[in-house]
Amino acid sequence: MSFNSPLVLSGPLRSPRQMLAEQEYGGHISIHDDAMAEKLGFRAGPIEGPTHFSQFAPLMAQIWGQAFFERGCISSHYLNMVIEGEEVRAFAEVPPPGVTRTRVWAEKADGTPVLEASASLGPDHGQTLLEGRMAALRPPEKLLILEDLHVGMTGKTDELVRMDPDQNMGKLYPFSLNQKLAAITEPSDWYANGASTPWGRAIIPFEMVSVLAEYSSHKAGFPVKGPAVGLFADQEIRMIDGPLFVGEDYLIRREIVALSESKRTESFWVLSKIYDATGDTLKAQMLLNHASLKHSYAGYAETA
Repeated sequence: MSFNSPLVLSGPLRSPRQMLAEQEYGGHISIHDDAMAEKLGFRAGPIEGPTHFSQFAPLMAQIWGQAFFERGCISSHYLNMVIEGEEVRAFAEVPPPGVTRTRVWAEKADGTPVLEASASLGPDHGQTLLEGRMAALRPPEKLLILEDLHVGMTGKTDELVRMDPDQNMGKLYPFSLNQKLAAITEPSDWYANGASTPWGRAIIPFEMVSVLAEYSSHKAGFPVKGPAVGLFADQEIRMIDGPLFVGEDYLIRREIVALSESKRTESFWVLSKIYDATGDTLKAQMLLNHASLKHSYAGYAETA
């Protein structure tokens, strides 16, 4: 007897921590600050989106094992913000044997969708969720906050980055890896004990790859007008020759690959490629849709 019914893995309900209340960028506090969030019409400062990526790690390990941490990809569109104290559960459809792409998603305890995503195993990822979303983008009619940006613009310099266990990750991420590991929803010896990993070194969790890829982003010098409050609307983290290791030097190169707008936001999509320290071997990459809230920019309606 055989069945075609799709099977779904689900993780436990988790209560992720909000660790960006003291975040600062562009000379002002961020949407993760409760007062700023309330000023913009949100209930409280939300948890950063990639925090939820950790909840997929046990599901992906069950589906694809060690290979996911070496060649895996999560490509996510964020749907609804999560406030500290709310519970979230991760889900993944179990693909047939040999299939290297599947659907994953996260929901609050009451069923409210948090994010939708594709998960895949390289080198052939097929079309990821965000590649499909980018292909469907319409050219923006008129940009104000982002009017000085253009597709193909690259960062001003190569950025040398690393993540040590007790390294404070700066104004964008005012905490260390060890502080994150004390609060992470899915603890693993692989993140803290190199002797326990198949690679003989501690690895950087998927959600902290976002921190590694973004904390030096100010060096790119993209001429975004401000002050304006931004948020992550779409995000894809892809391992190519992974995993990434704690205490290892990497080099980042950035390029704007799309510009878009909605009724409430202007967006620039940045592809950040993470190389080894020599800049010769591509190890991982992150695609991120930086969305700026139009009404947070002083005089936007009048100027536009």
